[in-house]
Amino acid sequence: MPTPSRVRRVRHELKRRELTVETVESPTPNMRRVTLTGDALEDFVSASFDDHIKLFFPTDSDTPAMRDYTPRAYSNAERRLVIEFAQHGDGPAASWSAAAKPGETLTVGGPRGSFIIPTDYDWHLLAGDETALPAIARRLEELPADTRAIVLLNVASADRRELPSRAAVDLCWVDDDAALLDAARALTLPAGEGYAWCAGEANTMAALRKILVDDKGHDRHAIRAAAYWKRGAANHHENLE
Repeated sequence: MPTPSRVRRVRHELKRRELTVETVESPTPNMRRVTLTGDALEDFVSASFDDHIKLFFPTDSDTPAMRDYTPRAYSNAERRLVIEFAQHGDGPAASWSAAAKPGETLTVGGPRGSFIIPTDYDWHLLAGDETALPAIARRLEELPADTRAIVLLNVASADRRELPSRAAVDLCWVDDDAALLDAARALTLPAGEGYAWCAGEANTMAALRKILVDDKGHDRHAIRAAAYWKRGAANHHENLE
């Protein structure tokens, strides 16, 4: 019988912050890491590895382009917030991050709330593409040493990197969405209580959720699948139930 979800949802005060670009790095060829700073980060809260903040990018009109991104890391004491941008497509986020320079400003809103998944499950399944990589990397850093993590990542070979964790990690890199789904089909889920978290392209994540719940029998109350983007659509974000 499925067990009740142990996930907690918490709300945060919604606040906009104007921050300054401190540094811009390229940890891999197609990923830009932007560190933002500002005194407004003194009370910034990000309680979950998959929180979303709204970034407001300048445009040629009076209305900014808004996109959702996951905080990769932050420090209230140091007044720093780190965001990683996958450089795919030519949208406002990719274009801004590709050209960003220290001293420029960016407005950030949120997060509005957090979906807090406990770290004490016996095992964690983390799956997605390059858009999910910042959240997965942050989660792996948070997991304790007495847990197991199974990680399926569809990321180009040039952008694969070390993902530090104290947990015992089984990491599988794949080259496309079809291979990601095949890797999920080939899984034998471990015994014990586990939680699955998946994010990436909408149709692929819907198929992955179906494999895990319908084919593998994973508890539907212990999975979170999100569409971070959708082929042919702009600014798409959706939680898949």
